[in-house]
Amino acid sequence: MALPVAAATRKRVLKVIFVSLLLDLISFTFILPLFPKLLEFYRNVEAPLDASAPPSTTLLSSILGYLNTYKAAFARPIDSRYDIVLLGGALGSLFSLLQAVASPVIGHLSDRYGRRNALLASMAGNILSVLLWVMATDFRTFLASRIVGGLSEGNVQLATAIATDISDENSRGSTMALIGACFSIAFTFGPALGAWLSTIATVAANPFATAAGVSLFLIITETVYLYFNLPETLPSMVTPEIATAAATPEEESDKGTPAQTTTPVLAQRTNSHFLLNLVHMTFLLFFSGMEFSLPFMTYDLFGYSSAKNGRLLGYVGLIASLLQGGVTRRLPPLVSVRIGVAACLIAFVLLGRTSTVPALYLAATYLAATSATVVTGLNALSSFEANESERGGKLGILRSWGQLGRGLGPVLFTSVYWWAGREVAYGMGATGIAAVVLLVFFGLKTPPGSVRAKSKSVEEEKKEL
Repeated sequence: MALPVAAATRKRVLKVIFVSLLLDLISFTFILPLFPKLLEFYRNVEAPLDASAPPSTTLLSSILGYLNTYKAAFARPIDSRYDIVLLGGALGSLFSLLQAVASPVIGHLSDRYGRRNALLASMAGNILSVLLWVMATDFRTFLASRIVGGLSEGNVQLATAIATDISDENSRGSTMALIGACFSIAFTFGPALGAWLSTIATVAANPFATAAGVSLFLIITETVYLYFNLPETLPSMVTPEIATAAATPEEESDKGTPAQTTTPVLAQRTNSHFLLNLVHMTFLLFFSGMEFSLPFMTYDLFGYSSAKNGRLLGYVGLIASLLQGGVTRRLPPLVSVRIGVAACLIAFVLLGRTSTVPALYLAATYLAATSATVVTGLNALSSFEANESERGGKLGILRSWGQLGRGLGPVLFTSVYWWAGREVAYGMGATGIAAVVLLVFFGLKTPPGSVRAKSKSVEEEKKEL
């Protein structure tokens, strides 16, 4: 079997993962609240709405022409103020679909050349992506930034693979929840910080250069931090020094003979990867569509401004981080997924019928429970079904299927929303999530190793995390 990772090394690597992923995700979320104003800036420069202006031949004007043709296909008129939102949705879908292509490649490379090397290569792509954003005085450069970012963003899946490498069956669920907590914290504070930075003008040709510059600083800081602090964790490449450093007598006695350390551990398969991938894709297909349409719904029903929508999303992020820190990390992965998809179904039903702000926040609470559980649990389940030599690739494929759903969901869901209205769209979403609930409750089984996580004491978890 692979050399066991010492407790002190495991704790150190978990700290490195947490700090680096938090820096990465905060940097990533800077741009989210800026999309409307950012794209509006490029449109005003390259494709102005002024009818007296000469026809524009820029890339942006061509893209907007295609989007307006798509918009005109709906029976219900769509106001021109949604043009920017449609463009933002198209760019978001492009980013997710590029990740769907790149994630398996990054995962397989990490299985062959090591997690550390793959992560540092991914960081080089991220630096180039954000550098292009800093320099993006035109839409073409900004689009290139998003393309490079979509193809190189592998931090989340590689952090998940590293966390799996260094955790045993008892601690795997709590380790995955730690990664989920990074998401919740970043999405709670990152967008607000990005919005504030966008008010500080430093470069006239790119009003968002300040936010982009701080994002670049965080990414470079993360890369340097990883270079000097992250050891290799791929089991086949772990050195005896890393495995035995600060090992306890109990860990030393568990290592066995040298002959045992060279025998690969084969995973005992309980759930097929195809079923796990299908659940991930189908769940995110409907969940991401709902996420993208939520600001439209709150605007139409309650006249919500961007600030009020930001508070709503901040509430979801805060509740999700509290759940991940206090509840999710103590649950077996399958239980976590089942709770999350059931909460998502309730949220869809509430959002399709809500007419008051308290009901909206009740639905948001269920969405927070969903955000805190489903993806974290699916990553943990997938890791139980993968051998050490294929873990990065399997987790990359799982992420690829999920990003495919995330890429298609907003376009499909908002099309139904504009064509048939809120009740039909959320009714369709509830039906889709109900199918996911059936798959999760009756198709997935508990991996034998994951049930022992319930017996682990809270004190032991706190020491590890």
